[in-house]
Amino acid sequence: MDESPHAPNRPPHVDQPFSLPRYAAEEAARRVAAFRDVMATRRSCRFFSDEPVPRELIVACVDAANLAPSGANRQPWRFVIVDDAVLKHEIRRAAEEEERVSYEQRMPDEWLEALHPIGTDWRKPFLETAPYLVVVFRVDWEPRAGGTKLKSYYAPESCGIAAGLFLAACTYAGLATLTHTPSPMGFLSTILKRPTGEKPFLLIPVGYPAADAVVPRLVKRAAGDVMTFNVT
Repeated sequence: MDESPHAPNRPPHVDQPFSLPRYAAEEAARRVAAFRDVMATRRSCRFFSDEPVPRELIVACVDAANLAPSGANRQPWRFVIVDDAVLKHEIRRAAEEEERVSYEQRMPDEWLEALHPIGTDWRKPFLETAPYLVVVFRVDWEPRAGGTKLKSYYAPESCGIAAGLFLAACTYAGLATLTHTPSPMGFLSTILKRPTGEKPFLLIPVGYPAADAVVPRLVKRAAGDVMTFNVT
């Protein structure tokens, strides 16, 4: 998604000044550590309170996610916010139908074994309990005048970054989230009446955790286990 400022024939009018705050090393490290501490509180929650969440809070989280970088600045994501009880019930019913088939027929034993410690199955009551279902759609193309299509570039990568920023914003706001991907997800396009150029990317229940919410006790790998410097 890199667009070099030295690309040939690049129009000059797109430029504007750019700078960032310059922090001393200690302050920069402190800020990163504080961010990391907040992110450490994010877990995949499957037990939500039905306590209402202000709609403007969800809007603010989407506003933050919308700042994600994207190929050619196409912003190939759409956040569909569902808080209607009838729609949530319809989504739960359709998701559980797909999940039941997946758990009983599609998933190999190795996958089921990996999921066993987490304790999940095809039942998804949180799809109705959570105040909001935020469905992220990937925009592969948009219609243009004359019947042509405006293509998106790096759509999956761009959507992944935007979804990550949305999860981070929700965590900062004290909201619980779950990254849910019932497979296949085509029913979301049908229920939510999305155009043909969009594909479901991620279903994110959002709300406050239930008073008796629990999450699996998981251990994350250390940073040193997932990075390498200067491999030769």
